[in-house]
Amino acid sequence: MNPVLKLLIDGGSLSTGQMAKVAGLTEAEVNQHLEQLKKDKIFLGWRPVLDLSHEAAAAAAVRAVIEVKVTPERGGGFNRFAERIARFDEVESCYLMSGGYDLLVFVKGPSLQKVASFVSEKLSSVEGVLSTSTHFMLRCYKEQGFLLSGDDAQTTRLNVAP
Repeated sequence: MNPVLKLLIDGGSLSTGQMAKVAGLTEAEVNQHLEQLKKDKIFLGWRPVLDLSHEAAAAAAVRAVIEVKVTPERGGGFNRFAERIARFDEVESCYLMSGGYDLLVFVKGPSLQKVASFVSEKLSSVEGVLSTSTHFMLRCYKEQGFLLSGDDAQTTRLNVAP
């Protein structure tokens, strides 16, 4: 595996200088690897992990998870269908799933009404959608491996009873 890709996966938020030291490369070599990973569309960009619960404007945004059942298209299966849904601006992420539904769609909007209208007017009206089940996210406790709860008192591991 590409040493820089391995560090991106395992190393979290290392700087290019830190990656170079860990991988035994020069910083220029790390940057070359990053550029190649970008060209190969493996490394799509850096993304900060933010706790926006204290930021009033950002906290006002509504996030929802939508379970979608679809009829797969002939000749395209689920892929073309998922790609069509993923193109909506409101969609943050879209996953093909196994189990009781076919697609799991993460959506963000400025209000409950806007998210609800996206589901009823745009998503549900796509030909082939059999049903949707919308779950609104009320509070985030952990995001991409980072604990977001402001309670520093509970920093130890949970007790496990035998």
